[in-house]
Amino acid sequence: MSRTARIERQTSESKVLVEVDLDGSGRHDISTGIGFYDHMLTAFARHSLVDLTVQSEGDHWIDAHHTTEDTAIALGQALRQALGDKVGIRRFGDATVPLDEALVQAVVDVSGRPYCVHTGEPEGQQYVQLGGSTPAYLGSLTQHVFESIAFHAHFALHVRVLAGREPHHIVETQFKAFARALRDAVAFDPRETGIPSTKGAL
Repeated sequence: MSRTARIERQTSESKVLVEVDLDGSGRHDISTGIGFYDHMLTAFARHSLVDLTVQSEGDHWIDAHHTTEDTAIALGQALRQALGDKVGIRRFGDATVPLDEALVQAVVDVSGRPYCVHTGEPEGQQYVQLGGSTPAYLGSLTQHVFESIAFHAHFALHVRVLAGREPHHIVETQFKAFARALRDAVAFDPRETGIPSTKGAL
């Protein structure tokens, strides 16, 4: 069974192509024009073991918001499509991930009921501009990305920042924790399928 999807999304503000393979090895080809976001999506691919292609163009002369949001929407739609009927998967995933001083827990339920709870970022994180390229990635986009993915993938997603000081680390650890939790949730459960599961192996 192929668990792949291709989503193309075009609006007056952006043009996005996303391809996913849930049974990949973390291969990635990502270009959004927002350097820090590319870095985060690359981390997501590597840690989820989802093969991920993202090609996005948008109104960067305004800011990064539309491109970031529409890419997250398309990624959520692709994950939902690739999962199909979800028969035999573990469904739940839970990961706590450190990055130096930052620590984040992410919990995923591939339930079909979209919900997102995002807590714990330090005050001021939402105003931080990250990335050396134009446009910058604004800290407030992180919550919006997870909300957009969860709502369009039909996941219940909880992301809790437990500790953190460095804004880059705080965001990166969230993407890695989400990736690790998703990796577990979409893996096949050998108790359901009767086949060995290698998705969660290190």
